Amino acid sequence: MKAKDLIPLILLVFVPISVAADFLEWGSTVVFVTSSLAIIPLSIWLSTATEKIAVFTGPSIGGLVNAFFGNATELVIALVALKAGLIDIVQASITGTILSDLLVLMGLAMLAGGLRYKEQQFKPILTKVNGSSITLAVVAIALPTLVINTSGQFDVVDIPNISIATATVLMVVYGLTLLFSLKTHSYLYEVGLVEENLVSSAEESSNQSSTQNPKISKLMFWVIVLLLSTIAVAFESDLFVGVVEQEIQRIGLTPLFTGVILIPFISDVAGFVTVTRLAIKNQMDLTVATATGDSLLVALFVAPVLVFVGQFIGQPIDLNFNPFEVAAMAIAVSVTNLISSSGRSNWLDGALLLATYLLLGVAFYYHPA
Repeated sequence: MKAKDLIPLILLVFVPISVAADFLEWGSTVVFVTSSLAIIPLSIWLSTATEKIAVFTGPSIGGLVNAFFGNATELVIALVALKAGLIDIVQASITGTILSDLLVLMGLAMLAGGLRYKEQQFKPILTKVNGSSITLAVVAIALPTLVINTSGQFDVVDIPNISIATATVLMVVYGLTLLFSLKTHSYLYEVGLVEENLVSSAEESSNQSSTQNPKISKLMFWVIVLLLSTIAVAFESDLFVGVVEQEIQRIGLTPLFTGVILIPFISDVAGFVTVTRLAIKNQMDLTVATATGDSLLVALFVAPVLVFVGQFIGQPIDLNFNPFEVAAMAIAVSVTNLISSSGRSNWLDGALLLATYLLLGVAFYYHPA
């Protein structure tokens, strides 16, 4: 078994440990640490299952599978935290995941790939299309904050209304991006799909002799892994959320820093592994599509879903962000679009993206909100 498969398998030991820690009352700190560590391998398995199912089912259905399960870990944690009333942390996690996808995923990919290859190329149209969409999404998310903070007579009662209206537009735009990428202009994304299918075909042919019907068997296996991983992530998220407020107060972290930096770091480890692996294989089209696609999914789908679910369960969450969060998202989008617009990347580009994230992280750590 390869190391990349063995490590997530070993880390699964923290799942029963976290359950024991909660049941036997070993303390909130132990539950916090073990549940955090348990979420990491579960998110990796969930992400892997999503990728495998997407390859087996073909571009159209596979694209939808990736669209709805690509950020399942982040969505599950956010929903559990929202149900627990941790609205500030959930709201900050939206910002944090967008920053992580744009700066960390893309930065790690360009750095890792750049250390192996002098220069890498990818289709500029990928960053143009996704870059335009994420720019619109961030502008839309920023507008409620700008309206509220620039109007001295804005009625607080109208905040949910403007958030719901914005969320509705964002979901429509997300539907249009799916139509564009999966139907009308799917040829723009064919390189990544072909490369991934080649990998899958090689794996399938190597196991042909040991399984009577390898395709169906492997598909069912990954469907089961996807379902079990999702359930396990929900359970571990419940343990994590149950102690997170107490622990961040003990450590001295703000809800803003926890949502923007800590939670995305825990939930997006699978993404870090995926883009690094793809970049080292010089599959930069697929890498860029993954990084920018994840940020689009959060901004255009996850954030609106949280707004609607919050209204439904009586934990209203709006899009009135901290102004510094809006500024941070604008910085991330601007720097990412600037660096990736040429369709070429090197290790310095990756280092600059990661440095931008580190600077924003330091700022969020000292931000008093």
